[in-house]
Amino acid sequence: MKTVVVSDTSFRNLKIISILEQISSCQKKKKKMISILIDPDKATENQIDKLIGHPDFVNVDFVFVGGSLVTDGNMGHCIHLVKQRTQKPVVIFPGSPNQIDNQADGILLLSLISGRNSDLLIGRHVESSHKLKNSNLELLSTGYILLDGGRTTTVSYISNTTPIPQDKPDIAAATALAGCQIGHKLIYLDCGSGANKHASEKLIQCVQNEISVPLIVGGGIKTQYDAEKVFRAGADIVVVGNHLEKNPYFLSELVAAKHNC
Repeated sequence: MKTVVVSDTSFRNLKIISILEQISSCQKKKKKMISILIDPDKATENQIDKLIGHPDFVNVDFVFVGGSLVTDGNMGHCIHLVKQRTQKPVVIFPGSPNQIDNQADGILLLSLISGRNSDLLIGRHVESSHKLKNSNLELLSTGYILLDGGRTTTVSYISNTTPIPQDKPDIAAATALAGCQIGHKLIYLDCGSGANKHASEKLIQCVQNEISVPLIVGGGIKTQYDAEKVFRAGADIVVVGNHLEKNPYFLSELVAAKHNC
């Protein structure tokens, strides 16, 4: 398992800790975190340069790399470009077993617990188990919950999964709780790339009230106000990808939201 070096100002030195330890430490301190999501099928080298070269990138905590499709070869090339430009932890956001690359620091081991697709609950994990065992990636067991973001997204189409309606926060909360009870170390609420709306405050609060593990929220976050609402409702990590692809300068608003919360 790889480790990452992070600055711990409370001890005035550098500590080598795992990605999960870093996330859990920030959660306990109520320190909000940001991850940008880079889709290897969409991001050009120039776009990656602009994003990582942005003055506010220093306030980003993680870089997630992945997507629902990802053409063969694009994943490795994209991770290589990112690792050349930053020491921030790079975490794979996988859409299939072939999206595993040892250049990254870790991988979100996603189980789509909001659906009933056995392939995405355990099947693909079986396919990739030996490859992951022989890697030195940190495995971040994550209960992945797909929410209705107001439109059909790539992830809902590819996964053949019906998202949880946002007016059913009790279902989302029970699903998250079950995910924790079977051992997931993170819960990820996602409306999907290009969603029209983000997870509602009520739904996030309901989920947060039921779990103790760190909560990741992504999809449909397009303004500083959106990010602040999501953070204040209970998200520990906010993930933005699609909107940053269109407007890299949104990173400044995202960072402002983090500091305001």
